[in-house]
Amino acid sequence: MEERLFNNSSIISWLQYFSANTEVDLEHVKILDITRKNKNIIPTVEVHRCVLVFTEAGHPDIFYRMYNAGLGDCTVIYNEGSEPTGPVKQDKVSHMIDRGINASAGMLILNPNARSTMKFGMDNSALAKGSVRYVGSEIRAVILSKMQIEEGKNICVISGESIAIEAALMDGEGTVIAVEYNSNDRRALEDNVEQFGINNVTIIDQVSEETMAGLPVPDVAMLVASASMEKEIDVLLKLNPEIEIVIYTLDFVVAASMQAYCKKFAVSDPEIMQISVSKVNSRHMFESQPAPWIITTKAGC
Repeated sequence: MEERLFNNSSIISWLQYFSANTEVDLEHVKILDITRKNKNIIPTVEVHRCVLVFTEAGHPDIFYRMYNAGLGDCTVIYNEGSEPTGPVKQDKVSHMIDRGINASAGMLILNPNARSTMKFGMDNSALAKGSVRYVGSEIRAVILSKMQIEEGKNICVISGESIAIEAALMDGEGTVIAVEYNSNDRRALEDNVEQFGINNVTIIDQVSEETMAGLPVPDVAMLVASASMEKEIDVLLKLNPEIEIVIYTLDFVVAASMQAYCKKFAVSDPEIMQISVSKVNSRHMFESQPAPWIITTKAGC
């Protein structure tokens, strides 16, 4: 069994400590051990009113990052030292931005403004500015829905920076493998990973058996259609013969040829849909966004 800094006994001890020393109702507490790989504190706090966070010493900017993500009004309940003993302290995140974590310990983070629903299609203004021209938020919401993201799914996103970020935020128990061929786009993705405090994104520069070796096997892949798509799908099918595939393209010829394309790879008949979004601009005229085709299919069918 994996050796953990916080085992079941220590977790129960911290729960008992906070139960005895605070008036917080722990019935719906979310337990988050960020000493383990791929755990995201900021997205978790955003959607839970009460999070019991276990952390090791270090993390000098943990509260500054939370403050920068709009969580300054959250309350932190903690103590001094590594054991669940002694007096309880509490403070707002906004008053703790100059503090780090100086000992492995548990702390409660209360967020009265937590969202109770999953958020699809964040506004593009929330994403880091860079070389990427992000897909519209409405279209991204449909793509994420077609990917059927669930907790614990492993996801591969190829040339879809904003898709990778939202998928990682939604799937805190899984790994997102983000493939970026362009160095400028990779930097934009890295900026977003830093901005949102995400730890479950692995960035690679191409799809091959060598670059995918040692990474979690993807359950679902989202691809932007390109000249390398055939090679990418071939590699993904070797890794997981039952992988779910979502393809984005603005090219009608690519969309029209997908049935024959899927037959070549022996995957199920694809669902092919086109999305059109129009918005009223400042001149009170409808302005149409690019209308992509979204193709979904599943291998092993």
